[in-house]
Amino acid sequence: MRPFKKIILNTVSKININIKEHYKSHRFIQKILNPAITPVYKKLDEKIYSNGNEIPVRLFIPEFQKNNQVLLFFHGGGWVTGDIDSYTNLCSRLANETNRRVISVDYRLAPEYPYPCGLEDCYQVTKYLLNNLHLLSCTKEDIFLIGDSAGGNLAACVSLLLRDRKEIVPKKQILIYPATNYDHTESSPFKSVTELGEGYILTSKRIQDYMDLYVPNYEDRESPYVAPILSNDLSNQPETLVITAEYDPLRDEGEAYGKKLESFGNTVHIFRVKDAVHGFLNSPIESSAIKETYSIISKFVDDLL
Repeated sequence: MRPFKKIILNTVSKININIKEHYKSHRFIQKILNPAITPVYKKLDEKIYSNGNEIPVRLFIPEFQKNNQVLLFFHGGGWVTGDIDSYTNLCSRLANETNRRVISVDYRLAPEYPYPCGLEDCYQVTKYLLNNLHLLSCTKEDIFLIGDSAGGNLAACVSLLLRDRKEIVPKKQILIYPATNYDHTESSPFKSVTELGEGYILTSKRIQDYMDLYVPNYEDRESPYVAPILSNDLSNQPETLVITAEYDPLRDEGEAYGKKLESFGNTVHIFRVKDAVHGFLNSPIESSAIKETYSIISKFVDDLL
């Protein structure tokens, strides 16, 4: 990494905002910093009703639709921030880069709705769409899961839930710099948590703060539906694309999850994006890392990897 870039990242990383006390302000700032500037050729806001809850979803239709496949997207934000508005740019570009429809899920956020609320919302939307394929004029093989960061965690956990509850398991999933473990303290078995835990915008302390808000009950944290890498059985999972960032404290656990999936007989592709930090795909500044990532995703959904 270039020294000047490292200095900027280190400076930004030292801005200490207590996420536990100011998560609402962080949500507001995130919306301000992510106005919808990417061309949206068509979007539709709908609601899916499940177990008495209204789960908002947003459908993005690309300028050119290649086929009937759908990318079901779960946004990041540490299970605490982020929504379909702050991820409109990313989802719109994802639709246009892959030439496929994208559905973004506005799941409930912690700490108002701690685990398993957000996960259950994502699961219920996935289950509903897989069992009502006529709504999207597609087959069960056409629905892929995708998520970044906490959303990558949710995608992995939804796949496990679907299998364990004897539901349809999607054909493919895309996990972008996912959180797969629950421990991001000095006790973490993954070196990137400590070696990259400061100075690269997302700190290991911030990750742990998010976990404290999302899963306040410590006994729940070792559940595979919180930390999928702890699962004793990763068989019968979707073909998986794992994308990590070189300077991301979550890098090693994301790659280790991909390798563990592979050890259970699943097809897995792992790509580490060089000179990139966590969350780079949602940056308003265009970069080679962003271009490379969309290219990899497009090849994956086109069966070209």
